[in-house]
Amino acid sequence: MNYIWEVVGRQPTGQQPSGADTVQKLCDRVASSTLLEDRRDAVRALKSLSKKYRMEVGTMAMDHLVRILQSDRTDTEILGYALDTLYNIVCIDEEEEPDDSEEESQQKQEDDLGAQFSEKFIGEPDNITLLLTLLEEFDFHVRWPGVKLLTALLKSQCAPVQSIVLVSPMGVSRLMDLLADSREVIRNDGLLLLQQLTKGNTAIQKIVAFENAFERLLEIIKEEGSSDGGIVVEDCLLLLLNLLKNNSSNQNFFKEGSYIQKMKPWFEVGDDNSGWSAQKATNLHLMLQLVRVMVSPVNAPGATASCQKAMFQCGLLQQLCTILMATGVPADILTETINTVSEVIRGSEVNQDYFASVNAPSNPPRPAIVVLLMSMVNERQPFVLRCAVLYCFQCFLYKNHKGQGEIVATLLPSTIDASSISAGQLLCGGLFSADSLSNWCAAVALAHALQDNLTQKEQLLRVQLATSLGKPPVSLLQQCTNILSQGDKLERRGSRVQTKVGLLMLLCTWITNCPIAVMHFLHNQDNVPFLTAQISENQGEDERLVQGLCALLLGICIYYNDNSLENYTKEKLKQLIEKRIGKENFVEKLGFITKHELYSRAAQKPQPIFSAPEHMLFDHEFTKLIKELEGMITKAVLKSSEEEKKEEEVKKTLEQHDSIITQYNALIREQDGQIQELKEQVSSLSSQSEMLQNTVTQQLSQIQQHKDQYNILKLKLGKDAPVNGLQTEEQSQLREQLEDLQRQHQRLQTQLTERDALITGLKEAEVTPSTDRSSSDVTELQRELEDLRAQLQSQSAEITELQRENQELLRASHATGSEVGVCEELESRLSAQTAEAQKLKEEVQALLQRKEVMEKELSSASSSAAIMETEKSQLQHELQESKKEQDDLLMLLADQDQKILSLRHRLKALGETIEDEDDLDARDQFYDDDDDDEEEGDE
Repeated sequence: MNYIWEVVGRQPTGQQPSGADTVQKLCDRVASSTLLEDRRDAVRALKSLSKKYRMEVGTMAMDHLVRILQSDRTDTEILGYALDTLYNIVCIDEEEEPDDSEEESQQKQEDDLGAQFSEKFIGEPDNITLLLTLLEEFDFHVRWPGVKLLTALLKSQCAPVQSIVLVSPMGVSRLMDLLADSREVIRNDGLLLLQQLTKGNTAIQKIVAFENAFERLLEIIKEEGSSDGGIVVEDCLLLLLNLLKNNSSNQNFFKEGSYIQKMKPWFEVGDDNSGWSAQKATNLHLMLQLVRVMVSPVNAPGATASCQKAMFQCGLLQQLCTILMATGVPADILTETINTVSEVIRGSEVNQDYFASVNAPSNPPRPAIVVLLMSMVNERQPFVLRCAVLYCFQCFLYKNHKGQGEIVATLLPSTIDASSISAGQLLCGGLFSADSLSNWCAAVALAHALQDNLTQKEQLLRVQLATSLGKPPVSLLQQCTNILSQGDKLERRGSRVQTKVGLLMLLCTWITNCPIAVMHFLHNQDNVPFLTAQISENQGEDERLVQGLCALLLGICIYYNDNSLENYTKEKLKQLIEKRIGKENFVEKLGFITKHELYSRAAQKPQPIFSAPEHMLFDHEFTKLIKELEGMITKAVLKSSEEEKKEEEVKKTLEQHDSIITQYNALIREQDGQIQELKEQVSSLSSQSEMLQNTVTQQLSQIQQHKDQYNILKLKLGKDAPVNGLQTEEQSQLREQLEDLQRQHQRLQTQLTERDALITGLKEAEVTPSTDRSSSDVTELQRELEDLRAQLQSQSAEITELQRENQELLRASHATGSEVGVCEELESRLSAQTAEAQKLKEEVQALLQRKEVMEKELSSASSSAAIMETEKSQLQHELQESKKEQDDLLMLLADQDQKILSLRHRLKALGETIEDEDDLDARDQFYDDDDDDEEEGDE
């Protein structure tokens, strides 16, 4: 307190002021001080007083502290003090447990006080927005107190704070940044904050998930050691559960992101499973719950099936079965593993088949189903474990007709193996054991083997049981009814209500929708009297449920009765009810089932969850059967015989109408098929008719043309005078055409003569090697001209032949009929010659064009030759220059040799030994020969 009085400004003397006075003075100091240091000291003093004087600080200082957060944003120290003070005001201490009633009352007052201050703080939404802004500050002394304060506010006033954060811009994103903080304290407290933030708010859960929360949380779990990790792993798993539970969108996102595959390493436990720590058990328990959330029966069927498929494909189911069959696993973990495997295989054929193939590591190996059933019918096993095994067996048989057949087959005489324990033997043993819980579990398990499977209901009627030595075997159905009717034995065995309820549920499931089973049940003369006696008695509260189930069983016998037994037809059973029980009383007793307090609990979820063994009365699937049958049985019992007869008549009439309608439908379908075939035939015939019509039209047009030609010829041949005049005119035309052809022939000969002269000139011309291509073109042109000349000669011959034929035609003009044919032939030949002449003209024109091209090439070659001549003269000039330079070099060499010779003479005169000139000459000759060889090689 001395420090506080220093801040306030005076020392305590005599009587000390109260805590409220001190807080008030500190608040005044915070509000009035202009120096930051003074305000900081005052806020620090308020922090130290906030726990002891919580009421006073919260009442007087909260507004001043909020203003500090708004105004002194630059000083992280004062911000930290203010946030710590606010946290002390609003926090609710959940860790401390009061020892007595007085402390409990005081703790409750403190909690109420914290809730009041929290409500006051969030009354201004801007305060939460300000707090979110401060969380962006990286300084540890600001961020950590801010995280703790927001977490405390969420614990106290969750929904209002969630609404403010949801509408705050980037509010959730700022909180997600806490998971990336390198300081573990802030990251871990951030996990606690997000746990509170995501509770029960689907919108925030979706935002957090899409902020990459799954990836980050799985990374933290892996870094912390998975199931061997500490409290941080537990916090991550709790946050994952918040995000996924009852949130189909996040579940789908988790599956599509392939995060299920990343869960498999969590369940890789070693061979040595002894000494599990409490934290490891907690972590693994949460991990199993996370798997169950993804495959929960309350999820959409399609989503559950896809998750089950993914868990099998990635090996997660196999890993869970390994834990299931391992030794040394704690009982609570084993129980939760069984429940998890149950929901992973429920309704999935592939997963159910795999589970059926799993064997326990025993000698000899036994199927996992058999091992689990042994635990279920063992009364020394924990109650929750037995419930888990029953749930696993139910899930294995859910929509699994193949598995149901395998279970029932183990009870049939032809498949019983005396050397090994089968599932059927264990169920029968539990059904008739002294333990009422085993009776109930075995009865429910066997009922699931018959659920919605008429074949197995009929097969189970073949099962025979040996009751005692020397007595004939009885059927399983008869043994169940015998146990029900022997009430005194049930009293002695202490199995009263639970065993009766289990057996009645089995019988109701067995004979539902199975007239053969109903007949077998009614065939026993003691069953119907027993049921009517049970229903008509006025028994206690505990027996009401049994009365209701007996009424249900008797009602099923009426509804599914095929009247094959004369003594127990539908009508006689209804009369019996009316005489012995009364219809209204019967319906009232039937309603006892749904009015039972445990009925609604069992109808909520498939998993059997009971607080105590004596509460284990209803099965989930049986509750659905009751909903289906109750209304139908009530109507069937209350109907009079006349109404039933009318209904039967109406039913038969409807069946007849249905059969008639079915016949008409078949007839209509057949006629539709015939109509379709006829339409196709009509379409085909129509197309054929159109083709034939077109053909007829073409033929008619051709006939008309032939008729016109015939009429023209008939007119030509009908009168001689006009024909002779026509012949004279045609002959004159032929002469003109012949003269034209002769002129064209003469002109072509002239052109050929000119071309011959041109070719001769080209041959005599001398060109450079570059004109080889022009020479070849000339040769080709000459060849073409020769061909043209041959064509002209043949044409001349044809013209001569035409002239000769013309003369003959003139001489034979008296034959009128033949003249016309010859003239027509002559006209055709003249037209052919005209076309040939035209073709020759075109060829001549083409040759003229090629001549022009060749002339251009010749001029180009001449210019090239002139250019080469110029280059040749330049080269000759350069050669002359080179010769002059060579002569000058020779002169210089001669002078050099003369100098060398003089120097030699001087050296000799001086007495120096030098090489002989002959040697030098030989050596020079040797080098000269080498140079000559090199020059020859270069050439």
